[in-house]
Formats: sequence, structure tokens, C-alpha cells
Amino acid sequence: MIRKASAHWQGNLKEGTGTVSTASGALQEKAYSFHTRFEDGAGTNPEELIAAAHAGCFSMALSGQLAAIGLTANHLRCSATLHLDKLEAGFTITRIHLELRAEIPGAAVEDFQAAAQRAKEGCPVSRALKAEITLDAQLL
Repeated sequence: MIRKASAHWQGNLKEGTGTVSTASGALQEKAYSFHTRFEDGAGTNPEELIAAAHAGCFSMALSGQLAAIGLTANHLRCSATLHLDKLEAGFTITRIHLELRAEIPGAAVEDFQAAAQRAKEGCPVSRALKAEITLDAQLL
């Protein structure tokens, strides 16, 4: 399986602008810039896209973990909060906090927590990142 995305950038770091696109068309020339990345400008940024990918990947991984123990969620609501810190080596994604609220009929808390931990550790996006990953998983 191969997935593709592309970026186009023009200009210098602080005044330049760029766009990101995905081959699927889900993102088409979505604007990003220094202001959207390091300030509060309108548009997206690589870290926001990584956070979205992590929340989506974790949710799908958890769905698979639940299926393996005979459970199906009514819903899984996951948010990912990514921290980009300036370290001596440069800007670094240092941690991502996943917050999950789940409604899973018949799930025991212990089974749910174990499945959530397995999903956190096993989802491909988690495995691709060097950042600390924390999880707050709660059954509703």
C-alpha cells in the first residue's frame, strides 16, 4: 500500500506560502505558511495534519482491537493534541496526547483500557513517531 501527498512552497520561511494536497483529493491545495504553523493564521500546518492522522489511525486501531475481543463501539471520539517545542536541536514534536471518549455496549473497563493501550502502541502513526504518546481513555 502506498499513499501520496504533495506540497508546494514559494518564498522565504516567514513571508512565503505553500499548499498541501493529497492524491485522494481529500486536501486540495490547502494553504499553509509560517503564520499557520507558528502563529494563529488561517490554514493548516504539518503538525495539525499529523494530529488528525494520529486521532484517525488510533480510532481505527482501537476498533480492530475491540473486534478481536468481540466488541463493537457505538462511537469513538478521539482528539489528538500535539506539542511542538523548540529544543536545542530545533523544533520537535515532543508529545501527543490522545483523548478518547467511547461508548461501547458490554465493555468491561479493564478490557477497554487494555484494548486502548494496545491500539495506542500499535497504530502505524504511533509507531512512526518518536514523541511521547499519552492517552486518556474513558468509557461513557
